[in-house]
Amino acid sequence: MRQLVSSGSYLEPVIGFSRAVRVGNIVVVGGTAPIKAGGGTAAVGDAYGQTKRCLEIVSKALADAGARIEDVTRTRIILTDIALWQEAARAHAEVFGVIRPVTTLMQVTAFVDPDWLVEIEAEAVVAE
Repeated sequence: MRQLVSSGSYLEPVIGFSRAVRVGNIVVVGGTAPIKAGGGTAAVGDAYGQTKRCLEIVSKALADAGARIEDVTRTRIILTDIALWQEAARAHAEVFGVIRPVTTLMQVTAFVDPDWLVEIEAEAVVAE
């Protein structure tokens, strides 16, 4: 069975994607940007604040798919400037410091919105 989870992002229908997909006990959360609840970018210019917002959206997507943050086995922190890695890592560690999933930090040249400094991806395995 395939469960699709939407976050209500304005880009979901434009690109044709789901925030998360669950198949069996696997949940995958796609690149999650720091979009404010009412639209626009959260914490403009603040990698720490943007990472926190991304992780809030990831956490809700996991919950909507029947998973918990503790079920996460892998994350990817994607930045437009690798010099900001410590700010993003600090926010990541606040959520995952005890859980300690496999994590990759990487830099890309740009995101769809130039105000986005970070996107987060996550994968989880739900114990059955």
